Amino acid sequence: MEDVQSSHDSRQIPINRVGIKDIQHPVTVLDRDGHRSASIATLSMSVNLPHDQKGTHMSRFVQMLNESETQLSAKHFHKMLQDMVDRLEAQAGYIEMQFPFFVEKTAPVSGVKSLMDYQVNLIGQIEEGHVLSTLEVTVPVKSLCPCSKKISDYGAHNQRSHITVGVNCSAKLWLGELIKMVESQASAELFAILKRPDEKYITERAYDNPKFVEDVVRDVANTFDQSDKITRYYVHAENFESIHNHSAFAIIEHDKTL
Repeated sequence: MEDVQSSHDSRQIPINRVGIKDIQHPVTVLDRDGHRSASIATLSMSVNLPHDQKGTHMSRFVQMLNESETQLSAKHFHKMLQDMVDRLEAQAGYIEMQFPFFVEKTAPVSGVKSLMDYQVNLIGQIEEGHVLSTLEVTVPVKSLCPCSKKISDYGAHNQRSHITVGVNCSAKLWLGELIKMVESQASAELFAILKRPDEKYITERAYDNPKFVEDVVRDVANTFDQSDKITRYYVHAENFESIHNHSAFAIIEHDKTL
């Protein structure tokens, strides 16, 4: 049968990205201890298209996903990018993979165990054989306002916050390791299950460790600056304010190679 996609196009206009988006596929996530956990990823996959080619072969994206196990590691993700551009005979390609990642956490006093979920986004692009991948994760935490604590006779307003970080690395950085780096810089971390003694501990921990949204992004950035594994990063913190009908946010971006 005639291959219409490979036919000649006379408009002389190249396309930067063409592909598929919002396709779901099972993935396997490796932990530092070698444990494998299953998740479901939502993917977007695309390649560039030369000015003289009518279309790309959309089915090849799906075939590639179904022909091999999608195991998430830096090495496998780079190979996945290379395989995609080879199969579609392209010069550049882009993959974005979003999935929930679960960590078993132990409550600080009672010791009760529960699963905490984090939203992860793995972003990769390849052009002329050069690969750049970014590991992004959104970490929910607790923050307490220093100003509210200072001016109040008792108590202080606090809220749940999201810290979203994206890192480029020169060495292997485990996802759980990255999450702990972020959580350690909040007023307090969150848990899926807490008993009353744990609630008391978390509440008092946050009260003793108040932070503005500006403090949070600076403290996370300082932690990343001290890591030899991280070469570039961005930190985006958003506080879902408990006494306002708006959020507060702050962003830091830094390229340590410059």
